[in-house]
Amino acid sequence: MSEYMNTANGVVYNADTYSRLSDDDADKGDKKESDSIVNQKEYIREYLKSMPEIRICHERADDGFSGVDFFRPDFQKMLEDVRSGKVNCIVVKDLSRLGRNYIDTGKYLQEFARLGVRFIAINDGYDTANLQGQASTILLPIKNLMNDSYSRDISIKIRSHLEVKKRKGEFIGAFAGYGYMKDELDKNKLIIDDYAAEVVRDIFRRKLEGMSQQGISDCLNENGVLSPAEYKRSLGMKYHTGFKSNPHAKWTAVAVGRILRNPLYIGSTVQGKAGRPNYKIKKPVTKPQEDWIIVENTHEGIVSEEEFKTVNGLLHKDMRIPSAGATVYPLSGLIFCADCKQNMVRKTVPAKGKKYQYYTCSTNRDDKTACTTHNISEPQLMAAVEAAIHTHIESVINIEKTIEFIATLPEQTTDAQKVDKQIEKLKADHEQYMTFKMKTYESFISNLIDKATFQNYTAIYNETCEEIERAIANRQEELEAILNAGNPHNDWITHFKAFRFKENLLDRTCLIRLIDRILVHEGGRIEIIFKYHNEYRAALAYIEQRIKDENTKEAV
Repeated sequence: MSEYMNTANGVVYNADTYSRLSDDDADKGDKKESDSIVNQKEYIREYLKSMPEIRICHERADDGFSGVDFFRPDFQKMLEDVRSGKVNCIVVKDLSRLGRNYIDTGKYLQEFARLGVRFIAINDGYDTANLQGQASTILLPIKNLMNDSYSRDISIKIRSHLEVKKRKGEFIGAFAGYGYMKDELDKNKLIIDDYAAEVVRDIFRRKLEGMSQQGISDCLNENGVLSPAEYKRSLGMKYHTGFKSNPHAKWTAVAVGRILRNPLYIGSTVQGKAGRPNYKIKKPVTKPQEDWIIVENTHEGIVSEEEFKTVNGLLHKDMRIPSAGATVYPLSGLIFCADCKQNMVRKTVPAKGKKYQYYTCSTNRDDKTACTTHNISEPQLMAAVEAAIHTHIESVINIEKTIEFIATLPEQTTDAQKVDKQIEKLKADHEQYMTFKMKTYESFISNLIDKATFQNYTAIYNETCEEIERAIANRQEELEAILNAGNPHNDWITHFKAFRFKENLLDRTCLIRLIDRILVHEGGRIEIIFKYHNEYRAALAYIEQRIKDENTKEAV
C-alpha cells in the first residue's frame, strides 16, 4: 500500500517485521527455520496485537546471517519496501537483530528517519512515534555501539578458540579434504575414506610412472571417477567451491596438482591459508605461506612421506611428455650437464636404417658458445645407470652389515657420549651467564653501577649467550648425526634394500625413487647422485672413524 489510512487514533502503519539469527547461534536440525527465528516472529506478533494501527505486510527474516554486514537477502527486500513507499514502519525484537555494525546501523536508522519510517525495537523500548522515544534517542547510539562491541568481542573469542584448535592440529574445516572424512566420534579428527583414498594413491602412482597432471586427469575422467566436488555432493554434502567452472565439475590438471602438493596425504594438517582481517570484513584474504599453521602426524597418511617428497621433487623439474606417448622418458628430469647444470635433452637421429637416441646439453643446443655438447648415447647411459644402481644397493647392504658389527663393540657410544657431555657443559655455561646478566640488572637497580656499565655488561652477556645457544644447536645436530649414522635400521637403508631384487631397475618408478640426479661430464663420464646421499656419506664417515678408533686402540 502506498497510501496510509487515517483512524480516530491517527495513522495506520503498514509494517515489515524483521528477524535475524547468525550462523553461530543457529540450530536448525531438519526444520526450515530455527526456533529462534520462529520465536522472534511470534514475539513481534504478540506485541503488535496491542497496537491495532500497525498492519504487518511482510515478515522478513535472515536465518544464518551475521549482523556485521547488511548484504542479507531479506534485509535488502525490506529496504526496497521502505524506499518504494510500500511500508512506513519496521519492527524488530531488539536493535541487535537489525545489525551489529555501529556505523552502518546508525546510517540505516538515519535513512528510516529521513523517509518518515517508524522504527520500533521492542526490547530496547525504542519507538520513533512515541514521545518517550525522543528521549531514548540519547541512549540509542550507546546501545548501537554496545552491539558492535559485542560482535567484536565474540569475534575475538571465536578466533582465539579456533586458533588454539588449529595449533593443536584439530581439523576445524567444514569439509574434510578429498580422501578423508570427519570421524563421527570426533568432528575435529580426520579418518581415511577408503574409496577416495585409493584414487589419491592412484594419482601418486601415475605421477611416479611419469604421467603428466593433464594425463592423469584425463584418465580419471575417462574412467568415470567423480571429481572431489562431485564426489562430496554424491555423498549428500552441500558442497560449493570457487574452483568449479562447469555445471558438473570434472578432474583437471590443476585439481590433480593440488592433491600431489597437499601434505594432508602424509598425515599433516595445514590450516590458516586464508583469513578475514577483522570481524567486519567477510571476504577471506590469502595469507603468506610462512603464516600457515602446519601440524604433523595429526592423522593417518594415505601415501608415504618418501613417495610424497619424490613426487614433489618431480613437480619442480622440467619433464616434457613425448608427443606419441602418455608418460615421460625414464630419465626425464633426472639428467643434467655437469658443467652448466642445465637439463640434457633427448634427441633421435636416423643411422643406417635405424634410430639412434642420445642426450645432449640443452645450453649448447641453444648457444654453441655457452657450453659443450656433453653427448652420450642413451643405451650406453642406461647400461651405466643400471650397473651403478646395483653397485650402490650392494654398498648400502655392506654398510648395514658393518654398522651392525660396530654396534656390538663396547666403545660404540663413545662419540655420542663425548658430544653429549659437551652439550651439558655448554648448557651449564649458558645458565651461568644468564645468572651474571641477572646480577648485573640487580646491581643497576640498586644503584651499585651506572647505566652505561649496565648496558655494556648486558651487551657482552647477551652476545655470549647467543654464541652458546648456537654452539648447543650445532652440537645437538652433530649428536643426532652420530646416533643416526650408527643405526643399522635407518629408513634410508631399508629404502634401498627394497629394490635389491627388482627385475627392472630402469623402470621409471624405480629410477626416480633411487636417483636424485645424473651429471654427464664431457667425454661421456657420468656421476650419479643417489637419494639419501647425505645419509650415505655420514654412514661412511662414521664407519671410517670407528675403524680408525679401533686401529688406534690396537696400536696402544
